[in-house]
Amino acid sequence: MLDFCDMPWYDTERYHKEEVGMTDVKELGAFVAKVRKEQGITQLQLSQAASVGRRFVVELERGKESIHVGKLFKVLDVLGIGFELIAPEGV
Repeated sequence: MLDFCDMPWYDTERYHKEEVGMTDVKELGAFVAKVRKEQGITQLQLSQAASVGRRFVVELERGKESIHVGKLFKVLDVLGIGFELIAPEGV
């Protein structure tokens, strides 16, 4: 298993904060692809660092609706992408 922190392209100084509202999986996939490309890494490098298959990354970036949430968390973690769930008021 690869440790993404040891990858030559991994540099926390390159990460930036950007708030984005998501309403569907296609938007999420497009955002993941955008961040990956901004960091200069390939789908294969991302899949290896996140311990998922390259096919998963391809399907995620294309907006496949039935992606595995556990694998999604791994990919987001490798890319330095966090997210926030907001409950309705009163909950």
